[in-house]
Amino acid sequence: MKSRIERLMEMLPKETDCALISSDINRRYFTGMLSSAGTLLCFRDAAYLIIDFRYIEKARNIARDCTVILQDDLYAQIKKLLRKHGAVKLSVEAMDFTLSKFEQLRENLGDSIELDASNTLSRAVYACRIVKYPFEIEKIKSAQQIAEEAFDHILGFIREGVTEREIQLELDFKMLRLGAEELSFPTIALTGAGTSMPHGVPSDERKVCNGDFVLMDYGAVVDGYHSDMTRTVAVGEPSEEMKNVYNVVLNAQEKALREVRAGITGQQLDGIARQTIAEAGFGENFGHSLGHGVGMEIHEYPNAAPRAAAALRNGNVITIEPGIYIAGKFGVRIEDFVLVTENGCENFTHAPKNMIIL
Repeated sequence: MKSRIERLMEMLPKETDCALISSDINRRYFTGMLSSAGTLLCFRDAAYLIIDFRYIEKARNIARDCTVILQDDLYAQIKKLLRKHGAVKLSVEAMDFTLSKFEQLRENLGDSIELDASNTLSRAVYACRIVKYPFEIEKIKSAQQIAEEAFDHILGFIREGVTEREIQLELDFKMLRLGAEELSFPTIALTGAGTSMPHGVPSDERKVCNGDFVLMDYGAVVDGYHSDMTRTVAVGEPSEEMKNVYNVVLNAQEKALREVRAGITGQQLDGIARQTIAEAGFGENFGHSLGHGVGMEIHEYPNAAPRAAAALRNGNVITIEPGIYIAGKFGVRIEDFVLVTENGCENFTHAPKNMIIL
């Protein structure tokens, strides 16, 4: 099997002699090395990870598909490797490389090297990452299992009088205790009128009251791979309006899940859920996209969105998360995430979705 670096270089134009990977996530994707610094130089016939003393021992033990070099004078080392491989054109990650770093690189390399600051390299990187290997899928499943164990736990914690912040912290601590490397993103835990804000921030003041919805959007990370789920539960008997909105969202999600498959565009998939919600009279209350890719980042390609014209591919991992938000009253979001297959999808999310009343 070809290495990830070999696949990347095959995707780049023939005139690109070298790819410089500097982002932490992409450096980890291609080498397996987690660090907050380091420069990966990829050539057609070799690759080098230049990394400082803090990480050198770990890199020599862990980094794959590359030669590890102790960083001394970074730009001199880059120039030496470019000369060694006869490179004249070097591409950088336009989506991650700052203008300041680009200017430094240009000043230090001089006119003998052509620098490519287009999106060519970044697009090739994401083309590699967009289709998940089986071992990546297993890590994602492990992360989701932690999130679901935390969900089971939090159902016994939520009650009248607890604050949003207390729910958030309980979820966070539970996931970390279960073995999460870190959290996928700052956990969203909202109650009452706060649930009408799709990305609201948990409050120390807002407390769960009888008749409230509680909305939780969160995830765990295992070996660099994220999970993502949202569940909305009721505390005490919900109103008929709340039940109706919940069922509309659930219906929209289930319709979209039935249509997920390789070949459907993100736009088409989004439209299935969006039409269902609009026909129920809540079109103006669904203001975000249906879903996004998940992997080493919580938001990756591909997207399921009104303008997402790209077709989904076998091996993509995406969320399906419709929602309805009524300002000042309440909101509902239900989110699963799935592996796209040729004829459908594999749903990684097994937590119950029928309305839970605590």
